[in-house]
Amino acid sequence: MQNTDPQAPNGAPEGNAADEALIADLEALKARVAELEAGNTELRDTVLREKAELENQRRRLHRDLEQARRFANEKLLNELLPVYDGLESGLAVEGGDVTSMREGLSLTLKSLLKVGENHGLAQVDPLGEPLDPERHHAVSMVDAPGATPGTVVSVLQKGYVLNERLLRPALVAVARD
Repeated sequence: MQNTDPQAPNGAPEGNAADEALIADLEALKARVAELEAGNTELRDTVLREKAELENQRRRLHRDLEQARRFANEKLLNELLPVYDGLESGLAVEGGDVTSMREGLSLTLKSLLKVGENHGLAQVDPLGEPLDPERHHAVSMVDAPGATPGTVVSVLQKGYVLNERLLRPALVAVARD
């Protein structure tokens, strides 16, 4: 009697080859999984390093911006120090005559205006010019014989422009129509 069972030992050589092929495929798949896991670990490490680098750059940028904000006026203030010194020297003088005090104040004002000009500040002194509501604020109208109506005849307070943008309008008196 012959054994017709497909799982019998007589069919073993054929089954053995199939098993070996499955084992080889399994080993190849395991190797591929290990390779992909290694690649995944490498990519994860790269992403973490890049993320850390971005965070460090963000912190550096934040620190640099904070420093820039804190010291943005350093140049301006450094240029103002001689003006402060001039004012303090003028105030320290006891019993000086009015002419020398006036000269000292005039020099100090010129020095202060120069510092302002270096940083984009310009005076608006519209005496004799037509009223410009964009740059002048008329506080009164006065009779001014010989002056064209609507012309600035008196400047009560000079205006200032910072880099072509009005900082403060000039307060003026205008000739009446």
